[in-house]
Amino acid sequence: MKRSLAVIAAAVLLTACADSSSSSETSASSGAQQTVSSAAATAASSSQQQTDSTGEQKQTELTMQIGETKVDVKWEDNESVMALRELAKDKPLTVQMSKYGGFEQVGSLGSELPSDDVQTQTEAGDIVLYSGSKIVIFYGSNSWEYTRLGRITDKSAEELTELLGGDDITLTLSYQ
Repeated sequence: MKRSLAVIAAAVLLTACADSSSSSETSASSGAQQTVSSAAATAASSSQQQTDSTGEQKQTELTMQIGETKVDVKWEDNESVMALRELAKDKPLTVQMSKYGGFEQVGSLGSELPSDDVQTQTEAGDIVLYSGSKIVIFYGSNSWEYTRLGRITDKSAEELTELLGGDDITLTLSYQ
């Protein structure tokens, strides 16, 4: 979140400087703004660079575990996912999920995330944000207003029903 605010502040400052500068300075400022936008887009990707104890860069990505089962997820590129990454950045985020309606597991994130709800037809494997503060994983289908977060890519509908359709589950989001 701090990184996002810093990027926005830098863009605002660059814009203000461009308004009071000559046209050649404006071109340089526009190039800097494109660099800031590019940096913001890079920060929004599903994986991030972190420096390990030896000073080397290592690739990290947001991972999901359902109970003891790690699942592959293709994350959306939106503000909601960026905020979710921030929640799991420093330590794993654990969410107690409850079976609901015979087609989904729902759990409170404990924080309000930015949302852009649209009418959505979900299917098994979809991961969405509901009411800005609840994460939902589907093993069936539903139609409602949600913000898409991602999709589980390595499980069939049958496997998801087996994984999610029984008792309540524990969801863990972390960087690895």
